[in-house]
Amino acid sequence: MIVFSGIDNAGKTTQIDLLKRHFEVSGSKVEMFWSRGGYTPGMEKLKACLRKSKISKIHTQRGVSLEREKSFSKPLIRKLWLSLAILDLMFFYCIYLRAKEMFGVRIICDRYLFDTHIDFLLNFPEENVSKWPLWNLLMFLSLKPQHHFILTIPVKESLIRSKLKKEPFPDSEETLKSRLAKYSSYHTSSTHHLDCSSSINDVHSKILDHIL
Repeated sequence: MIVFSGIDNAGKTTQIDLLKRHFEVSGSKVEMFWSRGGYTPGMEKLKACLRKSKISKIHTQRGVSLEREKSFSKPLIRKLWLSLAILDLMFFYCIYLRAKEMFGVRIICDRYLFDTHIDFLLNFPEENVSKWPLWNLLMFLSLKPQHHFILTIPVKESLIRSKLKKEPFPDSEETLKSRLAKYSSYHTSSTHHLDCSSSINDVHSKILDHIL
């Protein structure tokens, strides 16, 4: 399994597409899997059901709104939402992806555990999810990446690219700085930090150098 993380608009999707094509040309079976805590397939189905229900007042879409702020101001709602999000991640990271790998599929993940960890830290600082037994169980059981690429660019460049792409829910400059600091300080035996200010082909070559 190969994981791509990093600051918004650093070029993760572009590099994932290039790597996927590289593996497919060589005859490998490849699956790209996008995930983010709270927005995995199981959670999306649950939210679709809630949207049709008159008993739920939990905000079920991305972005900032008064309804969302009001819903998540309640500790019980926050804990319930986070618990369901972690359980859904557990299914995909511990069972689904592991099964795919067992059947010879190369897995490329667009975001993984650390990205969700940052999201939870920034969006729910009062919950301190990293101390939860459920979160630590997820960390322990999840499939471990062979390579984890963290792609970064300067915050100002990320903001410029966000405007050009007309992102519907862009992070603020302050949030991007917080994300960049967390990504830059993250190091494991499988982690490779790449500055994506250089050309697309240059970054792709560096990725292949690490993998091959």
